[in-house]
Amino acid sequence: MTYCVALRLRGGLVMLADTRTNAGVDNISTFRKLTVIEEAGDRVIGMMTAGNLALSQAIINMATEQGVVMSEGGPLETLNTAPSMVRAAQIMGAAVREVYRIDGPALEDQKETFNVSILLGGQIGGGKLRLFQVYSAGNYIEATEDTPYLQIGENKYGKPIIDRAATYDTDVTDAMKLALISMDSTMRSNLSVGMPIDLMVYRRDALKLSLLKRIKDDDAYFKGLRQSWSDALTKAYQTIPSPDWLK
Repeated sequence: MTYCVALRLRGGLVMLADTRTNAGVDNISTFRKLTVIEEAGDRVIGMMTAGNLALSQAIINMATEQGVVMSEGGPLETLNTAPSMVRAAQIMGAAVREVYRIDGPALEDQKETFNVSILLGGQIGGGKLRLFQVYSAGNYIEATEDTPYLQIGENKYGKPIIDRAATYDTDVTDAMKLALISMDSTMRSNLSVGMPIDLMVYRRDALKLSLLKRIKDDDAYFKGLRQSWSDALTKAYQTIPSPDWLK
């Protein structure tokens, strides 16, 4: 299992993913689930994946290196050649369908499901900053000003924090803190989500990364954030008046 969260805000984009994959309590591995394309001055695109690891890697490789044919007789297209983020989402969807065409029948023979989800966000040239969620059928939805964030994987533990505090006008730095708190809450409640975690921050129209960081267990800021959040929660519930139900 995994947890990935992305927020598309007025000021930019925040993407955060854990790295834990496991096939049982005694078979835990670490794999990067955040992939970034950066061509300074031209494009910044972040991709995060959840689901079957082999499928996720095949899809990312196809969308970034092998390419897909988007129309009969057309050229191979990749995320590096996409003229817009909408086209990038279409290319990613086509890569999902192509990998399904190749691997789907073998998975079905093994009674396995084609399980993959992708968050795709970024900006190309003078186009809009956008964020999409691509499903296992190759279709997608887009984050909006009303719902400026998307999540994949084990999202139920971190969702209430984002729901309560994040808006389209949330500052990018504050959104980064919210994403980290959301990740910490998820890791505390689900052992299948774990450190290290990968963080990408992009400011609108910069066309270069503001931050790409791997956060490990010994990271001083993250350790402080975890403790501060726990202390704040304890203080908050203690200061709420008690009900007068008990006699």
